[in-house]
Amino acid sequence: MFVRIVKMSFNENVIDLFLENFDANKHKIRGFEGCQFLELYRDKNDTSIFFTYSYWDSETDLEAYRQSDLFKNVWSKTKPLFNAKPEAWSVDKVTSLK
Repeated sequence: MFVRIVKMSFNENVIDLFLENFDANKHKIRGFEGCQFLELYRDKNDTSIFFTYSYWDSETDLEAYRQSDLFKNVWSKTKPLFNAKPEAWSVDKVTSLK
């Protein structure tokens, strides 16, 4: 399993559009084969910056999602809203304490 972190930045006037699109698709994304976890975070100091954290069984599963109609639909509505290039990281969890 690995974690995918995506940082996204938006103009203030389109944040509601982003949130509506995310809300409409979050259960589909989380239900996609190989996705074990999905969260959306908002920066406390700059409320136009958001992060998604998702846990995937394998890079193959993430790539299948990225090639899916679901991703293409979500991304086609999200990409035009960015005010900066999104950043993404695929990381392995080293330690987790609960």
